[in-house]
Amino acid sequence: MEKQKTTVRVAGRDYTLVSSDAPEYITRVAAYVDRKITETALATRMNVDKAAVLVSLNIADELMKAHDENSRLRREIAALRAKGDVVPFGNP
Repeated sequence: MEKQKTTVRVAGRDYTLVSSDAPEYITRVAAYVDRKITETALATRMNVDKAAVLVSLNIADELMKAHDENSRLRREIAALRAKGDVVPFGNP
């Protein structure tokens, strides 16, 4: 897909992003980040800049945990396949 510009609003500021992802996806990601920053700023009474850093750390934590879980599951599947307990289905 060709790269295209998408303008989003996060924490009260507009950002023009260039991506090969669909604009709807970029908008969805931006809305998620904006919502998290707003929720964190309101709950902690932090300014938006500090809330954005905290949200970034929390999202990075979630991502790393998801990667670790994905790796664990892949190892588990590989072990089961090696024992012959799992038959590949679809895209192995």
